Amino acid sequence: MSNQKVWFITGGSKGLGLALTRLALSQGDKVVATSRNTEDLKTSITAYQKDFLPLKVDITSDKEVKNAVRQSIEKFGKLDVVVNNAGYSLVGSMEEMTDTEFRQTVDVNLFGTVNVIRNVMPYLRQQQSGHIINISSNAGYVGFANATSYNAAKFAVIGLSEALAQEVDAFGIKVTVVAPGQFRTNFMDKGSMQFAKNRIPVYGLDEAEKMWTAYSGQQIGDPEKLVKILTEIVGLENPPLRLLLGTDTYQLIQEHREKEMQEFEAWKHLTLSTNFD
Repeated sequence: MSNQKVWFITGGSKGLGLALTRLALSQGDKVVATSRNTEDLKTSITAYQKDFLPLKVDITSDKEVKNAVRQSIEKFGKLDVVVNNAGYSLVGSMEEMTDTEFRQTVDVNLFGTVNVIRNVMPYLRQQQSGHIINISSNAGYVGFANATSYNAAKFAVIGLSEALAQEVDAFGIKVTVVAPGQFRTNFMDKGSMQFAKNRIPVYGLDEAEKMWTAYSGQQIGDPEKLVKILTEIVGLENPPLRLLLGTDTYQLIQEHREKEMQEFEAWKHLTLSTNFD
């Protein structure tokens, strides 16, 4: 099949990563899916074995990522679509988070993405083709209390993607940064969403944990529709650089941008007062 694509998907054992892996395989594509737990991957994907390569990878390890990319090229000869999907949210105020907790969140959500991009670029550049899809979040555009480490990483993924798009355009490589809203995956389940262990009662983290845990499974977004869109945009000549997915995300970011502009205008007299006379 001449238009058969080879996908490299991180966080492939659950949620959006697993849904995307299944859909791409069902459409006749080849998929490399990484996870810290390949047993889950092998249990979830039992068909399409000749087109499927599950790899156990800690994406925070540059060495492991480099090896995974090398194995992928050895197996399938090329990479067409790279999806940086692996991530998790840590809930808690900045004061409650330990240094280790904060850094680990950023390691997975940001530096894992950086490791993958750095290691796939030599191959994509040589091919003069490829599409890098970075999964950010509406939390990459709007700050939320009790999500500071996640916000920090996801804001960075958007900035990184915008800069990367300019760097790789000359090589025929496309970049899309996706900001989903609330989709009905296991992202909010215990073990996926994490909570700061140190609790300071005035921040109300106990109540927040109950609320988020209860909300799991109630999200309005359909993950199957999201991954179908991803398989469609990789076939476009001019895919979007920035893609918001979810009615909640669109409304949230639109309102946030309006408030930003109002504040910018309100303080414009100071903004424009800083040049030499």
